[in-house]
Amino acid sequence: MPAAPVRTVSAVAEDVPLDVTAVGTVEAITSVDVKSRVAGQILRVDFQEGQNVEKGQLLFEIDPEPLERQIAEIQADIAKDVALEQQARANVTKDEANIQQTSASARRALELSREGIFSKEQTEQVVSTNEQAQAALTADKAAVESAVASNKADHARLAQTQLQLSYTKITAPISGRAGAVAVKAGNLIKDNDAALVTILQMSPIYVSFGLPEQLLEDVRKFNQEHPLLVRATPDGENTLTGRLKFIDNTVDASTGTIKLKAEFANSERMLWPGQFVNVETQLEVEHDRVTVPVQTIQTGPQGKYVWLMNKGTQTVEIRPVQVLRNFTPDKGRELAVIGKGLSAGDMVISEGQMRLAPGMKVEVLKPQTQLGESSSAGVDKRS
Repeated sequence: MPAAPVRTVSAVAEDVPLDVTAVGTVEAITSVDVKSRVAGQILRVDFQEGQNVEKGQLLFEIDPEPLERQIAEIQADIAKDVALEQQARANVTKDEANIQQTSASARRALELSREGIFSKEQTEQVVSTNEQAQAALTADKAAVESAVASNKADHARLAQTQLQLSYTKITAPISGRAGAVAVKAGNLIKDNDAALVTILQMSPIYVSFGLPEQLLEDVRKFNQEHPLLVRATPDGENTLTGRLKFIDNTVDASTGTIKLKAEFANSERMLWPGQFVNVETQLEVEHDRVTVPVQTIQTGPQGKYVWLMNKGTQTVEIRPVQVLRNFTPDKGRELAVIGKGLSAGDMVISEGQMRLAPGMKVEVLKPQTQLGESSSAGVDKRS
């Protein structure tokens, strides 16, 4: 048989990064549903939908007039409580003075009664007057305590109403991007009802992705040595770099994957919550791994193999190989990383495999000669 025209490449030993890829989903680190703590009518909305807002920025203002009226009423009640307390304390002072007089009269009446000067009826009348004065003092002291308690209760109501008044100005709890506004000025709202707007933190931001559970041990091992760098490509061109921040505490039994999250600065807002992105992370760099172009790898009934050329005899043989994974260097062609079957320097057939049989002689074409065309070595032209 005539020698078959082929092209060959040499197996190369090189450093190969151990990269794992996945499809990730962008997630906001913090998401807050802004709700009202008080019921009322929206006076105005102080921001635009889709606007970036800062923490503490005024978002909504609710009509404060009903609460301001309540505050005025409570302040009037407090003034009334103060007046009643003052009056009750004045009565206590008067009762104490009156008791001093009636007590002295009662003591004299009892002495005169023992001497037979006062009759029994006169003595009882004087003693009864003293007892009435004692009862009036007790009642007025109770009135003072009641006024003080009422004053405290009204002050508590005032503080609560003033707190509710502060809730009429709704501010942003976090910095982020506002979504769609659910209410407009003039709408009536209830307290703790539906969200008025949702704010998502945009910077920094998470990218969530899953990796096969078989890689969990490697991920944990290399992440303990140094935080793993994760690269995300949101648009197919630009690549952002973040750091692994979270490894879930359980494996998803339905998919056999472990959930991870990487944090990205996202200062230019290239990542958007809910967006799907391609994710790649480098676990380590494997040294002296044998690589060949992926087009040299063939698949047969017994698994993957390559056509190997004997340099001395210019004949070919089938060599079974173990392909660990594929690897694409920056701005290079895709390579197959070989675990077993090849050594650095082995010549493998890259083009023309379909014409080969074990032990067949081959003729290596020059790089500039297209397969099937005539060459300086006298190869016949074939279509």
